[in-house]
Amino acid sequence: MTASTAPQGHPGDILNWPMLKISYLTEPERLAELLPPGLTPGSEPRVFLTLYNVPVLDEPEYGVVVSVAARHGGIDGEYTLGFGIDQEAAVFSSQERWGQPKYLASIRYFRLGDRVVASATHQGYTFLRFNGQIGEPMATEGELETNEWWIKSMRSVDMQPGSYDFPPHVVHVYSKYGTAHKVHVDGQLTLLDSPWDPIARYLPVVGEPSAHLWTPIFLDRRITLAGPLDPEAFWPHADTIGGSRWPGTNGGPRQD
Repeated sequence: MTASTAPQGHPGDILNWPMLKISYLTEPERLAELLPPGLTPGSEPRVFLTLYNVPVLDEPEYGVVVSVAARHGGIDGEYTLGFGIDQEAAVFSSQERWGQPKYLASIRYFRLGDRVVASATHQGYTFLRFNGQIGEPMATEGELETNEWWIKSMRSVDMQPGSYDFPPHVVHVYSKYGTAHKVHVDGQLTLLDSPWDPIARYLPVVGEPSAHLWTPIFLDRRITLAGPLDPEAFWPHADTIGGSRWPGTNGGPRQD
């Protein structure tokens, strides 16, 4: 392992923005409740939060990804509960093509000197805040392979219960990265209650969260259908909040 070097580039170029990666342990039974049938919890009940600013459709996309450790087909990965993003153009096309659970949200994320600030707001509720200080550079560890699980599904236009035009399938997102730079962040994560993004309610923090800034090198990405899910068992999961596959009803967010 070798220490990474901070990337250099044109001032203001969004290609230089690192991702803020936060993870923490949660209550195992709460995580398991959120997984659709066909996916199982990973080896540990871990929640992953990623805040980013990357170019999508040739313009900046600020976003927050909420995912949890999960397995499918014997492969460890992350099941994505939602992508809250700030550009509307990518929401519906991403849902339709890949089942990528994107929805509109307001994201605040920046670094100023040694300070890192981030927050996420949806439907008027701020559900996540992070304030941190830049720490020491972290060693790089060679190439990183990740597996992410989305769900592609479309209920039938005739509105018959349990009927689909496209039954639920797992979408497997395989990615390979190098690391240009990685630095530890000492910070405080605050989760706030929201009926639309109930991470504080359903995935409470157990122990101390960890955080770092990560500048990846994109090496490979493949998106494929990984097989169908039981359509009847999945039906209760077809209702969404925003598009994030959180528990919900057709009439709006659950209040329990």
